[in-house]
Amino acid sequence: MKTIWKGSLGFGLVNIPIKMYSATTQRRLDFDLLDKRNHARVRNKRVNEKTGEEVPYKEIVKAYKYNGKYVELTEEDLERAEEEKSQQIQLNSFVEEDEIDEIYFKKPYYLAPEKGNKTGYGLLRDAMRRTGKVGIATVVMRGKEDLAVIRPMGDALVLQKLRFGEEVKATDELDLPHKVDIGGQQLDMAVELINQFTSEFDIRDYKDTYTEKLMKTIESKAKGKKKKAAAKKTEAVPTKTKDLMAQLKASLSSSQPKMRAS
Repeated sequence: MKTIWKGSLGFGLVNIPIKMYSATTQRRLDFDLLDKRNHARVRNKRVNEKTGEEVPYKEIVKAYKYNGKYVELTEEDLERAEEEKSQQIQLNSFVEEDEIDEIYFKKPYYLAPEKGNKTGYGLLRDAMRRTGKVGIATVVMRGKEDLAVIRPMGDALVLQKLRFGEEVKATDELDLPHKVDIGGQQLDMAVELINQFTSEFDIRDYKDTYTEKLMKTIESKAKGKKKKAAAKKTEAVPTKTKDLMAQLKASLSSSQPKMRAS
């Protein structure tokens, strides 16, 4: 794996030198944009909106619009703001993991100890295992500060970035039902239906079928095979309130296979 960050993990007065690695990989096809007439690549250019001329990369600066005027920021300004925070992940507190709502979770990273520093790393990991707690920390990377949770996963420590509270929108503007006025039998049947489809979660049961189908289409077209007729789109018809009981009964008596995500 390629190291994307080096620094230390602060645990009280203990500093553990670590390396960070991306824990995930993109599962999607990257498409190039081409000119249909000759399949030449179409490139994006940095253009001055006033003159229409392309701007050399060395002439481009970062700036923030403040009170109607742009304030330029140099790399030195950005580095000064980061200070030593860019070199250390400081654990601030420990909490129960289920206290953190899943809506706050973002990208995960693996943390690994630098050579010769496995003892402190293993100590922190095993102590977190024993207490069942996860650590809350802040990390500065690429000019941005993120909140993060650090937790053990197998023999590794995983850092997962979190959204700050102000990054999650409130639901006030959504038209949501506060309470649903339904009969008890309908609720009992809905609970029974959920129980009928309940199983142990295994990530291996879930496949990215869209990318697989798209890749087959690409391979077929590359070999010059004719396109198959597009499948007829099926539309999901909303169940009307008066039909809920009948649909619940039909679902419970159905021999359909268990639900699976695609």
